Amino acid sequence: MLATQDSHIRLAAGKLREACCEWDGRMPTTLPPYGAGWAASMACLLEASAPKPGNVHPAAGFPDLTHDDLVAAALAIGPILEQAADMPLGWVILEAVRQSRRVTRSNANLGMILAIAPLAAVAPDGWPTGAEDDTVASLSVAVAAVLGSLDAADTAAIWKAIGEAGPGGMGTTARHDLAGPPPGSILDAMQLAAGHDSIAALWTRGYASVLGGLIVDLSIALSRVVDWREAVVDAFLRQLARAPDSLILRRHGSRIAVEVSGRAAAVIATIPPDRREAVAAFDRSLRDPVRINPGTTADLVAAALYILLRSQSP
Repeated sequence: MLATQDSHIRLAAGKLREACCEWDGRMPTTLPPYGAGWAASMACLLEASAPKPGNVHPAAGFPDLTHDDLVAAALAIGPILEQAADMPLGWVILEAVRQSRRVTRSNANLGMILAIAPLAAVAPDGWPTGAEDDTVASLSVAVAAVLGSLDAADTAAIWKAIGEAGPGGMGTTARHDLAGPPPGSILDAMQLAAGHDSIAALWTRGYASVLGGLIVDLSIALSRVVDWREAVVDAFLRQLARAPDSLILRRHGSRIAVEVSGRAAAVIATIPPDRREAVAAFDRSLRDPVRINPGTTADLVAAALYILLRSQSP
């Protein structure tokens, strides 16, 4: 069984390396291939380029967010996240948000930054090689150490970053409201939000608990299909079926979020000859008559891609 998993990971890594070639000419030349910043930008580019239902991709956008915006934001954060292991994490997150906002019209990638920055802050020698069967679990320990070291200055910077990004659907809360002062501990605030926010759950419940299934789905799909985009869509649908999207939950309520997850499961159950039309119909239903964007699931996919790119570097 473990040999089979390792085989899937190796094949997945090869497929991702081939996919990355499409973007090599756009990457900042100062970023070393497969380093923290390169992998951050590339993971976001790959995620944005797969036609995931309800999300922005090359053939579909929103009035306030297009694929070009996502590309610009992805390229903008790479040089900052390259410094993540050597600079305070709060500064890294705030500066990444600011660089992204300079080249986009709206919040393009706050969730991706929050999901990827703690991973980028793990020192290079703390990254697993990918040969172990517990890659995500061992990485989770290293990330927990990074997050456990955050201080009041980090908390204030991260709180400011979230406010400057202007995420939608946050509403107001009695404790730790974005309109108020920063909390004493960012992890306390994330813990409070973890029940209804998947990114907060990453920070407080561990990357293995949230991303373990997605990493497996993505590795298997990448090893089996010709088109890497199809693999990303498949893993996205499986993650959405497994856990309601927290952006949908905040914006539309639990009933709609659970219903969307059920429809994703139905698409997965569709036999291959009919799968493409089922995906297209699902996509249409998420765009009209009401925009229902599984945006947090897309952020988790970007984090999973990042982990595969870093742990499987040549």
